[in-house]
Amino acid sequence: MPVYDYHALNQEGSLISGRVVATNQSLVLEQLRQQGLRPVEVEETVAENVVARSVRAGRRVARAQIEIFLRQLANLLTAGVPLSRALEIITRETTSASAPQHWSAIRDDVVGGSSLAAALSRWPELFSRVCLAMVRAGETGGFLNLALEQVADFQEREEDLKGRVKAALIYPALLAVLAGAVMIFLLIFFIPRFSAIFAEFGASLPELTRLVIALSQFLVRYGFLIVGVLAVLIVFLRGLLATEKGRRGWENFLLRIPLWGPAIAQLALVRFCRVLGTLLGAGVPLVTALHVAKEAVGYSLLSDGVATAIEEVKSGSSLAKGLAHQEKLFPATVLEMVAVAEESGQLDKELLRLATTYERDLDRKLRALVAVIEPALLFLMAAIVGTVVIGMLLPIFTLQELIR
Repeated sequence: MPVYDYHALNQEGSLISGRVVATNQSLVLEQLRQQGLRPVEVEETVAENVVARSVRAGRRVARAQIEIFLRQLANLLTAGVPLSRALEIITRETTSASAPQHWSAIRDDVVGGSSLAAALSRWPELFSRVCLAMVRAGETGGFLNLALEQVADFQEREEDLKGRVKAALIYPALLAVLAGAVMIFLLIFFIPRFSAIFAEFGASLPELTRLVIALSQFLVRYGFLIVGVLAVLIVFLRGLLATEKGRRGWENFLLRIPLWGPAIAQLALVRFCRVLGTLLGAGVPLVTALHVAKEAVGYSLLSDGVATAIEEVKSGSSLAKGLAHQEKLFPATVLEMVAVAEESGQLDKELLRLATTYERDLDRKLRALVAVIEPALLFLMAAIVGTVVIGMLLPIFTLQELIR
């Protein structure tokens, strides 16, 4: 249940402060009046309940369950079921283990007088800013069922896109991990046994063999130190990436990588167009929608151009002209189509069409990128392992000479 901090005047006229638990602000004001206090300020602070504690403990609701919740709520509202009744039905019929507690808390807030957007906003771990903005617009405009359906569709497309990106990268990542594991095994367990055999002969070894043995001995001797240094380096880098300067430096590095950088920019473009188009279609004002879409870009270096566009739109400029400052994110063709869509009043539909078009193009590029990375990694892995093996086999080819 929500918790409220208050400042009030007592009967002596002194200002006092306190904290009360109530379902809504009206009940807080009523409680204070019953105590003979005159409220000066009442502000909600936190929502301390069983659900909040379970969320912090890790009992989160799956994205699929959130999508189901939004879609079921949209269907029930379309059928004419009152909001509180619809929330009660969804709470009772959900099959998730942790979701009923969350949905029940949302229902209690709505029954207590909160709007649905305010009730959902208590759970930022579950409902994104895009979702909240669209629900708020739907409640204000009287089309909450349509807004909820659009949110569910948007989240479905977002999860589908993320799934395709992850699926495209998982095989190259496995190849890289496998190559590293094979190299560590060879250098730590395989090479030392051969180097002990070669040492018994006392003859000079080929340069490649000596290099491989030296690398193996270094890893065996300083392996734990290397692991410790890597751990410290990872902690340092994570701390650096937590800063604005470090994050921007990392983003600049990623965006400069051939093939990979353009793919990142296109993914950001797809997210921006889909978020902005969906919000505009739900009736959200352009400036408000741009603020939410700016967050959806995900990269500070790319979202800077959106921030500039927001200021220009506020001053009366067109959206296409404002977005022209970020060439990495918005190609000239996109700007032309946005400009035409603004003139025709079809900006929301055009943005969604652009998102779908560039999403398909991104999918093709990812497939092509993986098609290049896979053989390259296989060749690199074979070259590294082959070099180590050849380095250890060279002395065997001259074994008779070493014995003499």
